Amino acid sequence: MQQLPPPDFAAIQAFVALADTGSFAAAGAMLGKDPTVLSRRITALEERLGIRLAERSTRHVALTEAGRTYLARVRPLLHELETADRDAAAFADGEARGHLRLSLPTTFSRMWLDPLIVAFAGAHPLVSIEAEYSNNFAGLVGEAFDAAVRLGEMADSRLIARKIGGRRRLVCAAPAYLARHDPIARPEDLVRHACLTFTGLRDPFRWAFKGSDDRPVVITVTGPLASDDADLLLAGALAGLGILYTTDWHVAPLLRQGALVEILPDWPIADRGAIYIVTPAAGGTPSKTRAFSDWIADGLNPAPWLADRGGGG
Repeated sequence: MQQLPPPDFAAIQAFVALADTGSFAAAGAMLGKDPTVLSRRITALEERLGIRLAERSTRHVALTEAGRTYLARVRPLLHELETADRDAAAFADGEARGHLRLSLPTTFSRMWLDPLIVAFAGAHPLVSIEAEYSNNFAGLVGEAFDAAVRLGEMADSRLIARKIGGRRRLVCAAPAYLARHDPIARPEDLVRHACLTFTGLRDPFRWAFKGSDDRPVVITVTGPLASDDADLLLAGALAGLGILYTTDWHVAPLLRQGALVEILPDWPIADRGAIYIVTPAAGGTPSKTRAFSDWIADGLNPAPWLADRGGGG
């Protein structure tokens, strides 16, 4: 059998409209097309198939036997195609629906995102959620995630990053540790102290501060505990093991309670990072992803870890 060119769905749509209305004028009105355009499409369809589908006269159009057989087969297919188009468009423009794959930072999500995600799932019953927890920046595109929440600096040009919040780096310690050790007035004093280091940073043992003239002051630290698990380091700080390099979202409640005390508040830590929702750059953004992004952005504005500071930043 001769291999036919691929189907022309516009021509098939014109043929079905002609069969339903009985005239090119009525079919043109149905589809919003000029009747001569539909006539050319159907002629091209007949030429592609090598058979006459309809007999034309000045007043009437009648399907041939081949035309009636063809109509019976293509009408349900055309209906399915139109339904598929509507369903697909609903993902982009209508109610949020579909399967949403998320990549989330472990500690930050457990503290601040998990309640928002549970509430999002309750508010969007047509969305199913698959959440994976990782602090790894890589893999969003290759592993087909729909969205990710990332902390830090964004550099991947294949991604669209929406900043949804800021963060502040700081150093702190338990009152018990500070009571047992020499006071800390300048960053240089840290070299004589036990420091707890987060190995997820690019250079975890070098802590960079900004002086009053904005010039960097970089200190190399040592200590009894290093880990890529922020919660382990926090537990060590609360137990009095040493000084913790951390972020405000992780310890703000503990600072308000007095369980930890901020050190060197007049020496800010240099940090250009922030909190982002990240999506792949290719293609449009489905409604499920937009809805999730907006939900999380609203839930973190204002930052809940700063809620008891009277609106201060």
